[in-house]
Amino acid sequence: MEVSHTIINLIIFVLAIYVGYHVVWNVTPALHTPLMAVTNAISAIVIVGAMLAAGLTEGLIGQVAGTVAVALAAVNVFGGFLVTRRMLEMFRKKDKKEGGK
Repeated sequence: MEVSHTIINLIIFVLAIYVGYHVVWNVTPALHTPLMAVTNAISAIVIVGAMLAAGLTEGLIGQVAGTVAVALAAVNVFGGFLVTRRMLEMFRKKDKKEGGK
């Protein structure tokens, strides 16, 4: 008996969610900024793959799904850069006010 590829892919997807959840919640706060930078790089690779999927697919559903994937990955990249920038600003030393205490 042969197992369907859809079932195998679904099992892999569920396992990836489980592992990803435990990896993210066990990260120390000091490592969040470097991990955000790596996540942005991975999302940029996802954009390239989504562009290929949208461009090389012949059916309308595949093209729409690829376009949506490009848009969501782009939002993830830009949002990640904004969050990383805000986190890095928290670690900057504040300038002393002139003439103040």
